This record gives sequence, structure tokens and C-alpha cells, in this order.
Amino acid sequence: MSTGTLLAIIIPIAAVVALIALAVAMTMRRRRRLRERFGPEYDRTVEEAGGRRAAEHELTAREKRHASLDIQPLAEGARDRYAREWVGVQEEFVDRPVDAVHDADRLVTSLMHERGYPTEGYEQQMRDLSVQHGRTLEHYRVAHEINTLSTAQRATTEQLRGAMVHYRALFDELLSDGDQAGPARA
Repeated sequence: MSTGTLLAIIIPIAAVVALIALAVAMTMRRRRRLRERFGPEYDRTVEEAGGRRAAEHELTAREKRHASLDIQPLAEGARDRYAREWVGVQEEFVDRPVDAVHDADRLVTSLMHERGYPTEGYEQQMRDLSVQHGRTLEHYRVAHEINTLSTAQRATTEQLRGAMVHYRALFDELLSDGDQAGPARA
């Protein structure tokens, strides 16, 4: 075989191998970026979607939707107002734990709305929050489940206390996101 023939065979093969390597590297980079951004929500979505490809498509769609939202940090006055309201909800827990958990849910939803997150339904809230708050999302999920139990009068006082702790984790993150003030003080 002549050198020209060998080169005509080797160059296209090398180009195909290089393109495959590039595609694999880009997929791995995208997967790593999604894992870092979504945290535990990445694995949860893979499990729910039935595979990585479907999950990554879903997570990318969430990112695109989130990019179209007008998420804003709170003004200092609003942040202080929410922090005071949270203290009131915590104080309410002593005498009326079920009401306090419902009020904590309402307050978190109100805070989400004021920050610019749509609040049209729990599942959509979860998807929208997952983009920036994937690491605290499990707190919201557990708190919401306990809130649902309490509505049916099936939650124990210890579960209600746990719900308050879980709501607080997301509340603090939403309250302080985008500023230097830090979490709510109570």
C-alpha cells in the first residue's frame, strides 16, 4: 500500500476517533456541571426519569425555564420583615404547632413569590427551586410531606418540629440568596 492510501485511511479514522473523544468529553463536562449545580437532585431526577439522558434533558429544561424567570434578591426592608415573620411563626409553634407548620409553608411560599419564583404548584416550585437550591430542596420536600400529614391530623409533634427545622433551612437560603447579609436571625 502506498503512503497516500494509508493516509487516506488513517486520517478519517483519526478524525472520527477525535470527534468521538470530543463528544464524550463534552458529555462528561455537561454531566459534571449538572451534578454540581443540582447536587442530590441530580441523582433523584435520574432515578425518577429512568436514566441519565432523560434526566439531563429534564434538568437542562429546568435551567432554561429558570433563566427566563426574574429572580431577584430581597430589599433590606423585605428581608427584615420576613425575618420578623419567621420569629413569629417559631413562637407560634409553642402553643399551636400544626398552625405554625402551615404558616411556615405559607411564609416560604410568600418569600419564593416575592423573590420572583412562580408558585403555581408544588411540583413546579420544586423544579424551579432545584436549579439554584438543589442542596436544600430535600428540606422543602420533607417539610411539605409533614405539612400534608398535619393537614390530615396524622403528624406527631416531633414530626412537626422537624418540619419547622426543614422549612427554616430553605427559608434561610431564600432569604439571604443574592446578598451579603446572611441567614435570618432568630
